[in-house]
Amino acid sequence: MKPITLKSVAQAVNGKISDEKYNDVVIENITTDTRKISEGDLFIPLKGENFDGHKFIEQAFEKGALCCLSAENTESEKAVIYVSDTRKALRDLAEYYISLFDIPVVGITGSVGKTTTKDMIASVLMQKYNVLKTEGNFNNEIGLPLTVFKITEDTQVAVLEMGMNSFGEIHNLSKIAKPDIAVITNVGVSHIENLGSREGILKAKCEIFDFMKDNRTAVLNIDNDMLQTLEGKTKFNTLWYGVENKKDIYADNIVKNGVESISCDIHMKDENFSVYIPVPGEHMVLNAMAAALVGNKLGLTVAEIKRGIEEFVPTKMRMAVIKTEKGTTIINDVYNANPVSMKAGIDVLSGGEGEKICILGDMFELGQFAKEMHYDTGVYAAQKKIDKIICIGEISKSMYEGALSLGGNAFYFETQDEFIEKGIEELVSEGATVLVKASRGMHFEKTAEKIQEVK
Repeated sequence: MKPITLKSVAQAVNGKISDEKYNDVVIENITTDTRKISEGDLFIPLKGENFDGHKFIEQAFEKGALCCLSAENTESEKAVIYVSDTRKALRDLAEYYISLFDIPVVGITGSVGKTTTKDMIASVLMQKYNVLKTEGNFNNEIGLPLTVFKITEDTQVAVLEMGMNSFGEIHNLSKIAKPDIAVITNVGVSHIENLGSREGILKAKCEIFDFMKDNRTAVLNIDNDMLQTLEGKTKFNTLWYGVENKKDIYADNIVKNGVESISCDIHMKDENFSVYIPVPGEHMVLNAMAAALVGNKLGLTVAEIKRGIEEFVPTKMRMAVIKTEKGTTIINDVYNANPVSMKAGIDVLSGGEGEKICILGDMFELGQFAKEMHYDTGVYAAQKKIDKIICIGEISKSMYEGALSLGGNAFYFETQDEFIEKGIEELVSEGATVLVKASRGMHFEKTAEKIQEVK
């Protein structure tokens, strides 16, 4: 982190410092977690439904913090910057900090595939630049600021993922990042419980544009029906990618290499190239094209773009293909799930070898549409002739019923523990190809790990 004075911090967050003698004190790291405090840090205590970081201010000082923000009065004689809202202060400080650097910022959002697209864009840009990218799930109003604080004088490009589950969140993230290039992968049904409709989801995703200058670039998926409605309506330099629709960049000659990878030809302007994508799924072709457009916009050669795609490594637990010692292939995609990504995973599984088994769990935040969408997913798995369709979780009872409606070979378990105890030995055969997928809150990595142990 670039060193900044406490006076600058106070000004950035519209706060009042406890004593002006601390104005010139310099901090070189910011944290919201007292467990991670090092000497010289700035500690920002956050409040939630079940926690209040203000209770740990004295502990933060004891561990070596130079200063703490606070929305409450303290009796500390050390450096405290008083603010009205520490969460807003965190965002305001990140907005100030990123403004200290003259680097391009790539912002990425979407209902499905934003993390994979972010990783692929970063992989491409790393062929030429020193890139800072969002790690893990640091894509919200706390995680994105903490990512921004990792920008250093050596950083040449920032690739920032923006997640949300309600209106206004991406607006706040865009205010911090002010992206030069904004990528929207698609508009699906994730978080429809809070946003009401796909039109609402589109509106929320388009908040990424709220703080972009008119001469900046939007990179959009022309194959997505909701994003298509933006054609001719944005004030930005808009670049479109797709397979079904051929615009600024498109792909053809798509070849699935089992559950290992996928290959295609990409056509961009007057340049064509063949590329090997080291993860499975036709949706990865779209991610690769988004990365190619961003790379091209930031001056990379076709050779650099191709190499970046082919060297791509996905985030842990996202379409990770694991081969066990006994010959079973596990497609570990348990990081998250929604109806679109669930069906994409089933598509990948359908190209696997041996017995094809899907172990699917509840998809959250679908609100009134939950039963219908789970039922439809079960129908889809049966249509794809998956040999065994295993459904786990309260809402997944509807998925089980959907699979049975088409004569699918379906099995239902109320809990993951019940399946691990009673189902793995009986239903998962050695040498099978097994897809494991559910929403993050289901913690299906336990199932993936157990299969790896015994099969």
